[in-house]
Amino acid sequence: MKTLVIGAARSGLAIARYLNKRGYEVYLTDAKAIAEKRQLEADGIKVFDEGHPDFLKDIEYDLIIKNPGIKYTVPFVKHFVDKGYPIYNEMDICLHDQPQHRYAAITGTNGKTTTTTLLGGLLKTLNPDNAYCGNIGIPVADVIDGHENDSLQLAIEVGAFQLLGLEYFHPYVSVIMNMTTDHVDYFGTEDAYYRSKILVYKNQDENDYFLRNVDDENVLKYAQSIPCRIIDFSLIRDDVDLCVRNNRVYYRGVELFDLASFRLPGMHNVQNAMVAGCMAYLMGVRPEVIKEYIENFRGVEHRIEFVKEINGIRYYNDSKGTNVDSTVMALKAFKQPVHLLAGGYDKKTGYDGLKDYLGNVVQIYAYGDTRNQFLNLGVKTVLYDNLHDALLAASRNARKGHVVLLSPASASWDQYPNFEVRGEEFKKIVLEEIDK
Repeated sequence: MKTLVIGAARSGLAIARYLNKRGYEVYLTDAKAIAEKRQLEADGIKVFDEGHPDFLKDIEYDLIIKNPGIKYTVPFVKHFVDKGYPIYNEMDICLHDQPQHRYAAITGTNGKTTTTTLLGGLLKTLNPDNAYCGNIGIPVADVIDGHENDSLQLAIEVGAFQLLGLEYFHPYVSVIMNMTTDHVDYFGTEDAYYRSKILVYKNQDENDYFLRNVDDENVLKYAQSIPCRIIDFSLIRDDVDLCVRNNRVYYRGVELFDLASFRLPGMHNVQNAMVAGCMAYLMGVRPEVIKEYIENFRGVEHRIEFVKEINGIRYYNDSKGTNVDSTVMALKAFKQPVHLLAGGYDKKTGYDGLKDYLGNVVQIYAYGDTRNQFLNLGVKTVLYDNLHDALLAASRNARKGHVVLLSPASASWDQYPNFEVRGEEFKKIVLEEIDK
């Protein structure tokens, strides 16, 4: 079977290798250079990088797979869309190929990574081969390869881009954590972005579960005609299936964990943990195991990650804060004076949503392509060319008892390939230049 894989990021490389090992004739192409080209070709994959040759359009393919981040309007992709080809993604093809695996799907604007990481760890208590994967940066293909003869339980983070390319995706339990404006640059409208999220449960049935956030107006508005069993959850109400009562989290009377022993800052993290705990319970993890694991969980790298305290100043890496709502959650986690580092790639969503949450922000150190957009938020703002200069300035201005917080409210793509690289640079500067 002839297969075209468009995009050689992590998922593209993973699915190309996965299908090649299974006898597919794989054509892999990318607009940029592919570092692994020589090895891929040695394995029998036909690789075309630094552009898409026109002759690839003339081949008849049995299967076309696209990296989720590549827009459907890109001319090379649009050619195949216009010809009537269905465009799949790596996740859908792998799980359709190995339907014996059971999985939970976590989507939403914020909270996906922490929830997925927590759930993946809980599932590993049942079987060390269980895993988290998906939009979190680990391709599904890499996780299930070699497990054709057994059955895994997976925690899968699903981004909005991925949801557009899922035809067979059928989670046992799913959730939309929340819905706030994001990725308008990709979807064109806020409405189109929200509608992508509800695709997470389209293939579920009466044997499955959907966790519905009744605190979120957009979830209630868009999540209609849900085809499976519904579990309502709330941080505010205590009359729903999954809630906080007497400072403990309960799912239908079963205690999942105690807030007094919970280590992560902010109620948004309580929500992440309650969803992960409930999903784990539905997938067979015992309540006492859930309680112990969640109460000892220390968080996710790049998500309000404590780096170090230097001269009484605490440095936090929230590079995962790639939109306004995520940065709001980070700001709400602190009562101390905050020096906020923000800015980056422009997703056309604006930053006005920060205005009501800047009460404890001493100064904004804005950098990157969107730095000028922070000037009218009502807080002293100074502009910098890059994160390095902004961070050194913040370290000079901060005083004992203050917090220096990287929470960009922006994607990283103007100056970094991903938020992980941005966060690593922040930590390196703190540990090697400021702490000396």
